[in-house]
Formats: sequence, structure tokens, C-alpha cells
Amino acid sequence: MFVVGLTGGIGSGKSTVADLFAAHGVPLVDADLIAHSITAPGGPAMPLIEAEFGAQFVAPDGSLDRARMRALVFSDDSARARLEGITHPLIRAETSRAQREARGPYVIVVVPLLVESGNWKQRFGRVLTVDCSVETQIARVMRRNGFSREQVLAIIARQATREARLAAADDVIDNDNDDDNDNASLDTLKSAVDTQHRTYLSLAAAAT
Repeated sequence: MFVVGLTGGIGSGKSTVADLFAAHGVPLVDADLIAHSITAPGGPAMPLIEAEFGAQFVAPDGSLDRARMRALVFSDDSARARLEGITHPLIRAETSRAQREARGPYVIVVVPLLVESGNWKQRFGRVLTVDCSVETQIARVMRRNGFSREQVLAIIARQATREARLAAADDVIDNDNDDDNDNASLDTLKSAVDTQHRTYLSLAAAAT
């Protein structure tokens, strides 16, 4: 099946774009949801994480203590690499399984850290980046999550640059309007998704 990798920085609106593709009947595979599932109670990553980092990183319900782990990996690059060494292979394996089982004209795999995480790009027929300015990212995440500007900037600093995401892209959807409730902006976004959907239908047909 033809596969499109969808990415974008925090606050870019990639989830909204993914939902608009889903409205066309396109199956979605979301790497973030998979990451949460493998670190949920009973998730396959949890015994490995506990063995590597200790029981203090396991919440009372058996899931990952995300706040504690986030604080660690933001201050310790080696800890982040150790965590990724556990989670990334599991995420890739589950993503591949979900892709194989997907049924539709093509499949979209949502990978927030596509550029940062090694060989994701070579697994896709196309890479679609949802793009916006850093200031738009900051405003959206502050509004959505209640984070301070400094907290958002710290997250952005850990992600690939806007320029790197654009360089990795075959296709780009601009989503730079800062008003999430603006119907005109949503209509513009829908139109951009409609255009890409038609392109991907053609590419998927040619690939069969």
C-alpha cells in the first residue's frame, strides 16, 4: 500500500490535518498513540523501562510516569537515548504491523519526530510536512496546554528545526494562521488537504 509520512513540529496542527485526511476515508497510523500504548499499564515497554531506569519511573497504575521521565530526558541526553533505544524499535514494529493491516486508498503514518528519528523517511512513498512559524507554534501550545513560553521553547529546541522538516518534505501544507477557531482558516486547510488527497490517490493508483 502507498504510504505517506505526516510530520510537523509541536503546535503545527498535524493532528487536525490527519483528521481531515481521515474524513476522506484514509486510514491513520499514529506513532504518538502507539508510543502511549506501549507505555500504558501492561505495555511491552514497561518492564524494559523499569529494568533500565528503576521502579520510580513507573506510576502506581503500572504506566510510565511521564512527568518524571520527561524531566529526566530533558536534562540528560544519555537518558533520552536509552529511553529511545527501548521505545523506538517497539514503535516501529507496531507501526509496521498497523500499516500492513490498514485498508484504504493509501495510509498516512503520523510521526511527530520523523526527521529526528533515523530511518523513518525511507519507509514512506512521500513525506508531508505541516508547516507554521515558530511564533505560531508557541502561541498555540501556550493556549492549548497552558505552558509558559519558556516551556514551549524548550520543547521546540528538542525537535528538528523548521528548516530541517521542510528539507525532508516532498509536500508541505501551510497552517500558519494562529486562530484555531477561524472558519475561513479551517476551510483553507481543508482545501489544501483535498488537493493533497487527490495527488496521493493518483500516486497510490500508479504504484499498484
